[in-house]
Amino acid sequence: MRHYFALFFLGLLLAFSSCRTDFDTVASTGDLKFSKDTVYLDTVFKNIGSSTYQLKVYNKTKNDISIPIIQLKKGLNSKYRMTVDGMTGNNGKIFNNVTLLAKDSLYIFVETTADITDADPTDFLYTDEIQFDSGANLQQVALVTLIQDAVFLYPKQNADGTKEKIQIGGKEVDGFYLDENDVVNGNELIFTNDKPYVLYGYAGVPENKTVKFEAGARVHFHDNSGLYIGDNASLQINGAASTTNKLENEIIFEGDRLESLYSDIPGQWNSVIFSNGSANHTINHLTLKNAVIGLDFQNPFNTVEIKNTQIYNCVEYGILAKNTHIIGENIVINYAGLASLSCVYGGNYNFTHCTFNNNWQSSSHFAVNLSNSLSGETPETNPLTNATFNNCIIYGSNTNEFNLNKNTSAPFVYQLNNCLLKFSSSSTNPDYQFKTDAVHYNQIILNENPKFYNVSQNKFNIDNTSSAFAKGNQIYIIPFDIIGATRTSPPDLGAYQSAVFPK
Repeated sequence: MRHYFALFFLGLLLAFSSCRTDFDTVASTGDLKFSKDTVYLDTVFKNIGSSTYQLKVYNKTKNDISIPIIQLKKGLNSKYRMTVDGMTGNNGKIFNNVTLLAKDSLYIFVETTADITDADPTDFLYTDEIQFDSGANLQQVALVTLIQDAVFLYPKQNADGTKEKIQIGGKEVDGFYLDENDVVNGNELIFTNDKPYVLYGYAGVPENKTVKFEAGARVHFHDNSGLYIGDNASLQINGAASTTNKLENEIIFEGDRLESLYSDIPGQWNSVIFSNGSANHTINHLTLKNAVIGLDFQNPFNTVEIKNTQIYNCVEYGILAKNTHIIGENIVINYAGLASLSCVYGGNYNFTHCTFNNNWQSSSHFAVNLSNSLSGETPETNPLTNATFNNCIIYGSNTNEFNLNKNTSAPFVYQLNNCLLKFSSSSTNPDYQFKTDAVHYNQIILNENPKFYNVSQNKFNIDNTSSAFAKGNQIYIIPFDIIGATRTSPPDLGAYQSAVFPK
């Protein structure tokens, strides 16, 4: 009996539901509400698709409505594309009879791909608007995108559809060699500050050639791209100190997504690789961001000078140096998945007034790693003839930010002078006796907070309350700090001269 009653009531419910008029709609009356009146799609390079941006549309009336048309004002010629509640409409441009229930909302997602020629030549803005309904009921939401012109460098497409390749470490990768005689793209062996550059694939520097970056040059790397300095080739980064927050004289390497969402995302491009046959490199006033490995040195021929350089947000290493000779001054590195600075398979290193920090969110990273061995190499060990750190800060979010991977089969020579260091003070390992081992450690400040201005924003300035204030040794002083400020005596530790923090 209960079974029959259940079927009876179910039948009544279905009959009642079939008569409901919840989805009977009335025409829109122009009373829609919006989450914003203008959708700004940030800055994009010409012909590179933007991120997707969201607009929410509300029906706050008591009626289920039908919006006769939602369209882009420029119609099918618009460079914007939309989806409306998951629908793509007519090429993402025009949508007819869109239902919006009472007290409900719908999502519109917008993106664009536009050329510089599509933008207003006076301000390089490309604009359109989303129109809801028409006539007296017309409502509009503006769309605005800044289109930036650039020089695009990329591998050629072969007749069979494959891309041009170059050899890196015995492997073929999508890439091309820079060519000073390229009549289309100009002299790419000299990167100027006239326009930003966007690189696809690996840009290789040919043998016996030097690639130069002039002060103010901007280079944006697409996914899986990078720069390769081949045998007998050289890199010269000739930046200078800037006087404004625009870093007008700094040379910047970063990904090709300009939206603010991407400003600190690691791994957007690969690396700058220096082959073991490359030579004569100088790096001055470089800011490098969001790579897999920032600078990857594979045993270049001679000394590499790195000065006034910042490297941030790398998936593996800020600097990876394999049996390299580096003289480094005023270097700042932060956020690296494995180590901010990793010197492996020996080499010769001298770092002065550098800030090696690592706030990567893991328990296995280091700010500085030193090693005289490397698995897979023959022989497996190689002499670390010198690794000297003067007036430096080695710090980060882990308990131990300094790591020595010493193999007794080869020399392992290192010394820290007047450095602030984060390391567990309870270690009994004889290699980490910072207070009693005068051969390797002199005037070490252990586990005291340097009080950086803002680590999350990669701002490693200090003021006079820092434990690094006036703790340096005058004999190691570099007269000017990373931004060109004059150092006082006794000098502060790290790359920055202390100053009052901005309010």
